[in-house]
Amino acid sequence: NVAMAREKSTPICQDTGTPIFEVHHPFGVSTRMLTQQIHEAVAQATAKAYLRPNAVDSLTGKNSGNNLGIDFPTIHFHEWDEDRIFITLQLKGGGSENVSTQYKLPDARLGAGRDLEGVRRVVLDAVLQAQGKGCAPGVLGVAIGGDRGTGYIVAKKQLLRKIDDMNLNPDLAALEARILEEANELGIGPMGFGGKTTVLGVKIGVAHRLPASFFVSIAYMCWANRRAEMNVSLQDGQVTEVSYA
Repeated sequence: NVAMAREKSTPICQDTGTPIFEVHHPFGVSTRMLTQQIHEAVAQATAKAYLRPNAVDSLTGKNSGNNLGIDFPTIHFHEWDEDRIFITLQLKGGGSENVSTQYKLPDARLGAGRDLEGVRRVVLDAVLQAQGKGCAPGVLGVAIGGDRGTGYIVAKKQLLRKIDDMNLNPDLAALEARILEEANELGIGPMGFGGKTTVLGVKIGVAHRLPASFFVSIAYMCWANRRAEMNVSLQDGQVTEVSYA
């Protein structure tokens, strides 16, 4: 699949997922116009079969046919001080999304408290419960804190990190390494058929939370972990750099 997708410029998987865009832009750039341009690009990519039509009306079950719909695709805008537009795209498939999950600490069933040991326990439980579904070996994006909504946003952003990078927080770096090692000792393996490789990477982020809440959000990503990023020049609108993580 990998070789054929590269050679023929076709999707590596039939489920091209939800397109999730993170857009960094300088002051004065119209996010309304950027949204329109992203929508046009998504529709064109769908028409050319780079993307499968995935936007389904939740009430009628009707597929829009062009990957456009209410809050579809997902676009997050971030204003910054640089004089360029930087866009990342993540394709989040349905199988991996279905095994993504969220825990509320403390969790009496797992003996998980409101600390990093509790985080370790619930993340390993999420891998165990997935049992290879979501197209293992997967990558885990984890968010500690936030509310139920922002937790998943932060968790999915972790999936944009390089697979071999190291967390700048030494405590989280150690936790990532430990969870990766222990998850691969569960014996679940690729697609749940058994083996020593169940998880390819663990990436953990943090968000402030309310005193009453302690959520751990886990965004599971399939082995393909499809991501891309590009820079756009403000001077002439030309794409100056494209890379695939």
